[in-house]
Amino acid sequence: MCMDKLCCFNAAYSQLVGVRSSCGSGKGRNHQGPIKVTYGFSLIKGKANHPMEDYHVAKFVQVKGQELGLFAIFDGHLGDSVPAYLQKHLFSNILKEEEFWTHPDRSIKKAYETTDQAIISHSPDLGRGGSTAVTAILINGEKLWIANVGDSRGVLSKGGEARQMTTDHEPSTERGSIETRGGFVSNMPGDVPRVNGQLAVSRAFGDKSLKSHLSSEPDIDHADINHETELLILASDGLWKVMDNQEAVNLARKAKNPLSAAKQLTAEALNRDTCSYS
Repeated sequence: MCMDKLCCFNAAYSQLVGVRSSCGSGKGRNHQGPIKVTYGFSLIKGKANHPMEDYHVAKFVQVKGQELGLFAIFDGHLGDSVPAYLQKHLFSNILKEEEFWTHPDRSIKKAYETTDQAIISHSPDLGRGGSTAVTAILINGEKLWIANVGDSRGVLSKGGEARQMTTDHEPSTERGSIETRGGFVSNMPGDVPRVNGQLAVSRAFGDKSLKSHLSSEPDIDHADINHETELLILASDGLWKVMDNQEAVNLARKAKNPLSAAKQLTAEALNRDTCSYS
């Protein structure tokens, strides 16, 4: 998103965001509020030998006379049914909450929970897979709310300094809560910590077989957007496995616009042989 120098974009690459099995890119801008906001996104099929399982949202909408920027990355695993469901339903569920305009955090948390419950109840149709999610809602170009479940990440830059606004939900750091739920964390098979030896994230939508040991509660943060805000990067673990927050911000700040930045981040992630473990 962007006013003067403020940019927000979805960077998609490898196991990141996509629409069906397609790749591509796009851009857009807002039309309301004191801050001019532009965004760009890049979708690239990675080196995995299965179809693209990841979906995104990037758009501005008018709701009750207010302009909302809606941005998300849904990083699927074991199929694309759950991320496709999230793309279609998660934001609409958030905006249906009566408290959204007064308490966005409560509404986001509740909608994450009800959406996950709906996914589990439809699991025969949606399959056995799941998805991580990072969502960003920009209200009138001034208030930014970010939530995440899993290991995708949102990073904000002000004055060139990277600020991570999300928490990486990994089995190694949430071992206690997993064990309290009756599950376990194992590095077998392979050398990546996994919930019950299966999933390399400790929070996700779906995954019915693991749900009793797996949380879908989001971490939520917010920020005021002003002329000091430069950019926001939303990306899945494919970027963050090969690039730290500040490095990504530094690369993006050099780009001429959000679309160019997104393309450069995806290209660099692929150049560094990024991989995803979920």
